[in-house]
Amino acid sequence: QVQLVESGGGLVQPGGSLTLSCAASGFAFIIYTMGWYRQAPGKQRELVATITRSSSTNYADSVKGRFTISRDNAKNTVYLQMNSLKPEDTAVYYCNARYASNNYWGQGTQVTVSS
Repeated sequence: QVQLVESGGGLVQPGGSLTLSCAASGFAFIIYTMGWYRQAPGKQRELVATITRSSSTNYADSVKGRFTISRDNAKNTVYLQMNSLKPEDTAVYYCNARYASNNYWGQGTQVTVSS
């Protein structure tokens, strides 16, 4: 059974930091491109960052220089380090795993940036 379980969300003040984790199971994690997406209220889900099996990374322009995606293949876990958070980063953050025709999603974790 495929599972992607996100954790680490919460309430943080502007300028603060959070680290999201996504623990994966039920598939061959090491060969999948892993990603983080987010969806703010009233908006479409958008790409935040991806990391390939060879650890090549890609970021949305809005988070470049502030967010870092990484993966630990020994732990089947992908991370999103978020620094210098802004109110516009407020959203539900979803973990994604993609390989060939397989495309899996986690249940999401809420990140709220507010003073």
